[in-house]
Amino acid sequence: MLVVHVHVHVHPEAVQAFAEASAENARCSIREPGIARFDVVQQLDDPTRFVLVEAYRTAEAPAQHKSTAHYAKWRDVVEPMMAEPRKAVKFESVLLPDETR
Repeated sequence: MLVVHVHVHVHPEAVQAFAEASAENARCSIREPGIARFDVVQQLDDPTRFVLVEAYRTAEAPAQHKSTAHYAKWRDVVEPMMAEPRKAVKFESVLLPDETR
């Protein structure tokens, strides 16, 4: 399983709008067959910083996700909210999918 942490730093005035847009994207994303998990978390000591935690079932799933209408909408809406470009860090799960239940 591929796990991606997308680190996002937003402008202070955009925190609420970013959280709302990202929550909507997450709700749509988790319905995709290739996505096992999609969380949006906000840093406690700096609310302008978020991490999107995305867990993909297949190597093809990230590209499929990026081809969806809800991803394109999210990308276009939140881009001007970002204080700096977002950064993705990729991980491989050390647990087998059956062990995560």
